[in-house]
Amino acid sequence: MLFAWLKQRRRRQLLATRFPPEWLGYLRNNVALYGQLGEAEQAKLRDDLRVFVAERYWEGCAGLTVTDEMKVTIAAQACLLVLNIEHDYFSRVPSILVYPSSYRVPTGRRGPDGSVNPDSGRLGEAWYRGPVILAWDSVLRGGMDGHDGQNVVLHEFAHQLDFLDGYADGTPPLSSREAYRKWHEVMTAEYQRLVQESEYGRARVLDAYGATNPAEFFAVATEAFFEKPLSLRQRHPALYEVLRDYYRQDPAERVLRKQA
Repeated sequence: MLFAWLKQRRRRQLLATRFPPEWLGYLRNNVALYGQLGEAEQAKLRDDLRVFVAERYWEGCAGLTVTDEMKVTIAAQACLLVLNIEHDYFSRVPSILVYPSSYRVPTGRRGPDGSVNPDSGRLGEAWYRGPVILAWDSVLRGGMDGHDGQNVVLHEFAHQLDFLDGYADGTPPLSSREAYRKWHEVMTAEYQRLVQESEYGRARVLDAYGATNPAEFFAVATEAFFEKPLSLRQRHPALYEVLRDYYRQDPAERVLRKQA
């Protein structure tokens, strides 16, 4: 109880200070999805990312020095996932390891379900109750382009949400038995659809990497939900609906409001 009280007090003290103005520049320049949020959502994301930055251990790899720009860019995209979900700032992720670019692991090492593009060098990994590992150039590229459906931070932190119930099975903790029933029905059908489309080279909105297994499907679907919401809603309406209900966000409506 004392530890929890001290943690909450530290968070209140942190949020009582002024948001660093240079951090706002990083958000505007590096996180395209930040610009789609309303003012209240932006304010909450700024608060969430400050706590996230302060409570993680950050380590640069392969000679990289981790800067505030890197921390803010990563934290903002991770916290976007839980913007409207009750959360504890990804407290099960103790550290963030950042490489300058894609990296390789020792031959024979078994990677987690969160590995990306293992044959050509990894862009990211998510470990159960462990670190998230990211390639900075991919983080920056994915953050600045909010429409290509390729975002390594969203991908790896979707895996961390999946891990919350102890399983990497593409199903994060849900609110009710009915929610689980609907999730299983829709996700199973959509996963099988992507597997079939990928076999014939017909995958469009969803990256074919999502056909690897249900865990990767959830991570890939999350990328598309936030970065290609109009296309996902049009071509995969049932999938869009269950993700909208889970994340309690409607990115397609955000895009339409911006366009209007």
